[in-house]
Amino acid sequence: MKKILLLSCALLLSSTAHSQLRVVASTTNMAMLANTVGGTQVSVTHLAPPDRDAHHLAVRPSMMTALRQADLLVSVGAELEAGWLMPALQGAGNPKLNPGQLGYFEAAAQVTLIDPQPQADRSQGDVHPTGNPHIYLDPPRLARAGLALAEAMAALAPEHGDYFRHNAASFAEQVDTQLPHWQSLTQNAAGVLLYHADANYLARLLSVPVLGYMEPLPGIPPSGRHLSQLVSNLKGKAGVLIMPTYQPARAATLIEQELGWPVIVLPSNVAAGGTSDDYLALIKRWAQAFAAAQKPAGNPQ
Repeated sequence: MKKILLLSCALLLSSTAHSQLRVVASTTNMAMLANTVGGTQVSVTHLAPPDRDAHHLAVRPSMMTALRQADLLVSVGAELEAGWLMPALQGAGNPKLNPGQLGYFEAAAQVTLIDPQPQADRSQGDVHPTGNPHIYLDPPRLARAGLALAEAMAALAPEHGDYFRHNAASFAEQVDTQLPHWQSLTQNAAGVLLYHADANYLARLLSVPVLGYMEPLPGIPPSGRHLSQLVSNLKGKAGVLIMPTYQPARAATLIEQELGWPVIVLPSNVAAGGTSDDYLALIKRWAQAFAAAQKPAGNPQ
């Protein structure tokens, strides 16, 4: 009798796992969104480690294996992962995940992007013609992408459609609830110097001036000449430099020494297995970092 019960439990667990949508997310932020919307009805794997630049990864056999077995691919899109995700998809040979199919989802395609550059070319660096792809640091946009993801999941598993929609709406409500608090933290922020244009959405959302970029062009490492120009332009102003976790600190040291600004290192993705609460906490950390340099009293800069 005991053996029969154990076998029944094993079969039930196997059936549940098989009935789940198998989702592959390009990054841990996309995995967080997929898990938040899909809940117990999805099994999610991510491809890009959270401490790596998702623009530039080598295609690995493990990526193709995960994609080959998936029902749904959830990516950032707007060509952020184009250099490695498309080759991995081709190697996986899973037609269900091809662009235009039900199993292919781009978060950036669900919202309006800022800074489109339709005439851009590679002489201008690692640019994205359709617009800035880093919508994951814009919680309201990510929430809207989550609502669209619920519909994509519902198309694949209609019996769970209402469940997916409820989860997506709950996440959007969480974002709406937290937004005024984040905005209150940054209401007197002096401005931020970014390494890359990945936090532009969040800076706009929280009304924080972007004072410049460490990269002379997108995707190009900072040069001595460019850093000297930055120092000259920003001398005497208040601000904060926010650096990504995966970039070396040498250039940041120069800014810190020459301008006396605080330098804060922050991830742009949640940790592996991160939840919606972890994501909201990460956005709060960014808001607090923006507020590390305040406008001088009586001087709006």
